Amino acid sequence: MARRIGIILMALALGGLADDARAASEDELRERDDQIAELSRKVDVLTEEVANLRVQVAVPEETGLESAHGYGPAASKVYGAPRGLSIGGYGEANYVNTLGGNDDGNPTRADALRTVLYFGYKFSDSILFNSEIEFEHATTEAANNGGEPGSVSVEFAALDFLWRPEVNARAGLVLVPMGFLNEVHEPPFFYGVVRPEVERRILPTTWRENGVGLFGRLGETLEYRAYVLNGFFAQNFDEEGIREGRQNGNLALAEDVAFTTRLDWTPEVVPGLLLGGSFYVGNSGQDQTDPTTGIDLPSARLWIFEGHAQYKDGPFHARALFASSHLSDARALNVALASPIGEPVADQMLGGYGELAYDVWPWLFGNEAKALEPFARVEYVDTQHDVPNGYQANHAETGWFYESGINFYPHPNVVLKLEYQKQNPGSGSSSDELGVGIGFAF
Repeated sequence: MARRIGIILMALALGGLADDARAASEDELRERDDQIAELSRKVDVLTEEVANLRVQVAVPEETGLESAHGYGPAASKVYGAPRGLSIGGYGEANYVNTLGGNDDGNPTRADALRTVLYFGYKFSDSILFNSEIEFEHATTEAANNGGEPGSVSVEFAALDFLWRPEVNARAGLVLVPMGFLNEVHEPPFFYGVVRPEVERRILPTTWRENGVGLFGRLGETLEYRAYVLNGFFAQNFDEEGIREGRQNGNLALAEDVAFTTRLDWTPEVVPGLLLGGSFYVGNSGQDQTDPTTGIDLPSARLWIFEGHAQYKDGPFHARALFASSHLSDARALNVALASPIGEPVADQMLGGYGELAYDVWPWLFGNEAKALEPFARVEYVDTQHDVPNGYQANHAETGWFYESGINFYPHPNVVLKLEYQKQNPGSGSSSDELGVGIGFAF
């Protein structure tokens, strides 16, 4: 009997040990499952962080870039970012061969023209910062050939406050919304090795000033921008135009302010058509005295008007632009500046151009993987269209420009350019130029 009881007790003990082992095994399994679940959660978190980092360092998922709110395609990347940092940029370099000698003082040259970085930061869905830092001509040191050194400049730097499609606000160093290229000047998105003369001399791109204003879209077809900003400084106007009067945000005199607005219309009845115009008005004297003559600068109110049209239909592209400016008190300004009789600051400037382009790549190769776009452009520039009484117009600042060439796109954001420019000045002579260039945006 005692032996039987012992056997029973031993069996019970072994059963208890088995239960304990089974319980321990189940605890280990649960712990292992918990560890696997935690690892899976961490992998999901890391995957999301990598995706966010990919966005923040602007690694593109697609090759296409699109303009937004007046900026160029590469400059608009921050608007598509969910949060944080966005980086983009563009660059261009060229070789321009002066044909027929160097008699007009324009030697053949090779130039690392621009290297640009865009930095944007999206604080929230409604507040973001966007900027462009430009390095021109490769170095800020004095050129070995005696030419002017390059520069490092802030092309724009502004805060956007997004409220609703119809009304948003912008403040900072802003691009003046005039013409095609002052806002959208990335090299893959214009034709030719250099920017059109009209948009360099009549509309002085790249033109930026400190200001504040509104922008938005009214319905599906109207887009506008309107800013108040500091005016030009008329002391630096000359017979070549108003370009040197830009203050570019550099301790800008703001005794005189200016107003500018732009409206673009894309009618639904004609897909691919854009019609628009812009307007600028502001005094330029800045309550200053010319340091050489000691004469007070007049108010020098400057009016600029510009109208533009663009049409895109598949491979076909066409653009046209006309610009005109009027300067009040031009005679008094020339007296204050002691301008030479034959090199005055003009009462009125005007200019315009038209261009056509067509993508022949699909026609030649039967696909749209790349683009090959021959183009032609005709320009007229006159920075001396009307001058004050007692002064003589400098017709060397008047002329026709005939440009033709090819843009080749091995990638939508990379362009190789070839351009021939024939110049026909109003007086004197000027050599034709053959240019090749490269450009990119990202």
